[in-house]
Amino acid sequence: MAMLFLFMFLFLNSRILHAEELELLLSFKSSINDPFQYLSNWNPSVTFCKWQGITCNNSSRIKAIDLQGKNISGKLSLSVFQLPYVETINLSGNQLSGQVPRNIFSSSSLRHLNLSNNNFTGFIPSGSIACLETLDLSNNMLAGRIPQEIGSFSSLKFLDFGGNVLVGTIPTSITNITSLEFLTLASNQLVGQIPRELGQIRSLKWIYLGYNNLSGEIPKEIGELTSLNHLDLVYNNLTGSIPSSLGNLKNLHYLFLYQNKLTGSIPKSIFGLRKLISLDLSDNFLSGEIPELIVQLQNLEIIHLFSNNFTGKIPGALSSLPRLQVLQLWSNNFSDEIPKDLGKHNNLTVIDLSTNSLTGKIPEGLCSSGNLFKLILFSNSLDGEIPNSLSTCKSLQRVRLQDNNLSGELSTEFTKLPLVYFLDISGNNFSGRIDARKWEMTSLQMLSLARNRFYGGLPNSFGSDQLENLDLSQNRFSGSIPRTFGSLTELVQLKLSGNKLSGEIPHELSSLKKLVSLDLSHNQLSGKIPDSFSDMPVLGQLDLSQNQLSGEIPTNLGRVESLVLVNISHNHFHGSLPSTGAFLAVNASAVAGNELCGGDISSGLPPCKRIKNPIWWFYVACILGTSVVLALAAFGIVLIRGRKDLEMKTVENEDGIWELQFFHPKVSSSVTMEDILSSKKEEKAICKGKEGLSYEGKCIIKNMQFMVKEINDTKSIQSNFWSEISELGKLQHPNIVKLIGVCRSDNVAYLVYEYVEGKNLSEILRNLSWERRKKIAIGIAKALRFLHCYCSPAVLVGYMSTEKITVDRKDEPRLRLSLPDLRCFDTKCFISSAYVAPEIRDSKATSEKSDIYGFGLILIEILTGKSPTNAEFSFDENIIEWARYCYSDCHIDMWVDPMIKGDATISQNEMIETMNLALHCTATDPKARPCANDVFKILHSALRSSSCVSGLKFSEYF
Repeated sequence: MAMLFLFMFLFLNSRILHAEELELLLSFKSSINDPFQYLSNWNPSVTFCKWQGITCNNSSRIKAIDLQGKNISGKLSLSVFQLPYVETINLSGNQLSGQVPRNIFSSSSLRHLNLSNNNFTGFIPSGSIACLETLDLSNNMLAGRIPQEIGSFSSLKFLDFGGNVLVGTIPTSITNITSLEFLTLASNQLVGQIPRELGQIRSLKWIYLGYNNLSGEIPKEIGELTSLNHLDLVYNNLTGSIPSSLGNLKNLHYLFLYQNKLTGSIPKSIFGLRKLISLDLSDNFLSGEIPELIVQLQNLEIIHLFSNNFTGKIPGALSSLPRLQVLQLWSNNFSDEIPKDLGKHNNLTVIDLSTNSLTGKIPEGLCSSGNLFKLILFSNSLDGEIPNSLSTCKSLQRVRLQDNNLSGELSTEFTKLPLVYFLDISGNNFSGRIDARKWEMTSLQMLSLARNRFYGGLPNSFGSDQLENLDLSQNRFSGSIPRTFGSLTELVQLKLSGNKLSGEIPHELSSLKKLVSLDLSHNQLSGKIPDSFSDMPVLGQLDLSQNQLSGEIPTNLGRVESLVLVNISHNHFHGSLPSTGAFLAVNASAVAGNELCGGDISSGLPPCKRIKNPIWWFYVACILGTSVVLALAAFGIVLIRGRKDLEMKTVENEDGIWELQFFHPKVSSSVTMEDILSSKKEEKAICKGKEGLSYEGKCIIKNMQFMVKEINDTKSIQSNFWSEISELGKLQHPNIVKLIGVCRSDNVAYLVYEYVEGKNLSEILRNLSWERRKKIAIGIAKALRFLHCYCSPAVLVGYMSTEKITVDRKDEPRLRLSLPDLRCFDTKCFISSAYVAPEIRDSKATSEKSDIYGFGLILIEILTGKSPTNAEFSFDENIIEWARYCYSDCHIDMWVDPMIKGDATISQNEMIETMNLALHCTATDPKARPCANDVFKILHSALRSSSCVSGLKFSEYF
């Protein structure tokens, strides 16, 4: 009887517990959103042990909940932490938000808790669980200090609070967790010194405290952690020397101390760390020589010592490191020769020794591994010829040898390297002919042979249909410009200046529809400017100065809307200067040395004289060509009317006095100011928009579509308004929205843009594949390069945003520009625009480098799907620090947008290099950011299929 009673008690108790767990799970489900219906089988008709993400123990009690990366959102219910037997809760990689419940540490059964990569805010809850082994709250938006109670988690082995906005110092109580093996507090806002007591946690294998504001010296007590495998203290303000005690870390594989303020030499004890795989001490103030003791690091694969003050020779012992793949020593004071045997016994893939004082010859064996793809040796004093071994190095992709004293001729084999896409050997003493061999560099995108002694004719082809930048300037080339250059359809920049080229300019160059900059100056070219140059849609810079060109300037050349900088000085041109486009306010020096007339005051040219025809010619003309004269007169009226339409007009109506200007004749001839104002009144044009500084909407006027932006800020529409707006009106680029016209009064202005059929990038980004995102990133980079490099003076965006980028139906991004006075500089704007560079907040003045900062943030958004304006990020620095934290360990699954994770297996290297560029674009110091031209080159080269070592920090931005 007693046994039956006991059985009945256990059975009823089991049913009660089962019902309690069921209710807790359903409560959790009701509190979240499940867009992919991953929890569709969470219903009472199915036993919960068979539910998705649920694991039960042998007694059918819930043991684990694993809902990692299921895109669930909403508030986190406390119910899952009340399950009596749960040991593991993994809700990482979702969109959960709000504060972490206070009582999450109330379950005594919990062993593993992972809430990382969500949108949690608030503070880290107090409390502790004695048996908890894993606590991961990383990559959220948790604020405040690390609780002192953290030291009571006595069984903790894994602790990760990285990627939040935690402040204050690292509590010394953390050193009470003697079982701790992995400690990550990186990418927060922690200050103060690294606790010396960390040396007491002898079980530590991993320390990652990078991307904070920690100061003081590296505690020598860290040298007592003999189990340590990974030490990462990067991007802090650590000072002093590297403690020699780190040489006691005999199990250390990774030592990362870059981007600090460390001084002194590298302790000799460091070279006794025989298990070291990667050593990165770059971007410090370290000095002294690198000893030959480095030969002891036989497992070393990556060495980053760039941007320091090292002197002396590059140690020959580096040649004896069999696993060495990446050697980056650029921007130091190394002298003497490159070790002769470097590469012969290594597995080198990347060599960057640029910007030192190296002399001697390039060693023969650099490519002995057969894997070398990046060779960067520019800005040294190297001499001699390019080794024959490099001419057969089929793995080479990026070669930069410019600004040395190299000489000799280019071998036939060198001009047939199949994978080289970037080749710069400018600023040397190379000589010989380059047209006497067949170029077969099929991957070539950028080629610079400038400032050498090459002579003879130009080759008809370089073997590549991908060439974008070709610079052959300042050599001794002669003969004519090959007509085949017109088949280089991807060409963006062509520089042939400073040679002895003769003959006419081939009209085939007008086939280069992507050409932005053409420099043929300082040659002996003759003949006329081809009329077909007016058909080049994005030509922005044209320099034909110092030649023997003659004839009149083609009238249509002044109508090339993209042309912003032209120089035709010191030729034999005659006739009148076009009075449109780039010739409107041309500088006198750009037209001097000809027989021209016309132009405005700035041109310095005399006015053109009218030719009075004899009376007899008038009668003959009337008799023989009355219809022709009438036609010409009509055409002249159209031209005059078109020019007048493009001039600023003043109109008065019932609303007051308005100033009006259009920048496109077709629009100016059909649309009036009244059309714009009446469309506003009748609410046909301007849709409902945001209140405040301005709003905008689609505008339909006379069956034509425009976008109209209303500006109601008086200060913005007064100072320098017309001069700034006229500059924007001239801009013509396929990735920039055209400004059609503007009208304003004292209190309000309306900017009229072309209407682009498409959506804002912010709206569609999450639905785009990686291939489509790449195309958009390249398009934005092209627009920035045009604005910064091909407009004179440079045009600034002010602050970048995905809201300012419209993606059309062909996936081409179109950037919409604003006036400088309309760019945000007040406090409210900083809060709403997380793309504003930090230096603007201090000076309220934008620059080219602040545009680059915003572009870097857009790249991060394209890669991660996370916006700086998301609730999880209160300031723009936080998404950057979060990205740096994730990127530094190259855990791509941790930061890539889940929507493109499927592409990461194929395009991992592209994504990693793009993130690397994004982080350099968003560097705190503007000087450390690349320029727009470099950004485009690096991005374009990164978004190519290439083999590279994952996780590298790439150094060159030139």
